[in-house]
Amino acid sequence: MSSHIALTALVVADYDEAVDFYTRALGFDLVEDTPRPDNSRWVVVRPPGARESALLLARAKDDAQRARVGDQTGGRVGFFLYTDDFARDHTRMTAEGVHFLEEPRHEPYGSVAVFEDLYGNRWDLLQPAGPAGA
Repeated sequence: MSSHIALTALVVADYDEAVDFYTRALGFDLVEDTPRPDNSRWVVVRPPGARESALLLARAKDDAQRARVGDQTGGRVGFFLYTDDFARDHTRMTAEGVHFLEEPRHEPYGSVAVFEDLYGNRWDLLQPAGPAGA
């Protein structure tokens, strides 16, 4: 038997602004955007070339969920975007207005910089020193 984590739900304030940010600023692919009977949508995005994991952009439905938008991990980095070309992606994302919280660092484990998504969730842009995902 083989298994993997397929989707991670990310609570967002608005579907369209989230789709725009993830597809334009981060360069993700829109995999699915299907209306549901309850007036919600099933919206899935993932980095180009990703096969096993993606984000489910889930619009907040109540005050408790709205309070979590942008702070799903208590202010720590909770998402890790691996790249095979750190300089290329950092340059492109910066040009698209992505807010980096630090200058790029070159650590023994790879090149990394922390950025925020449109709601303030913290991400690492990371090019591992070894094979990506190792």
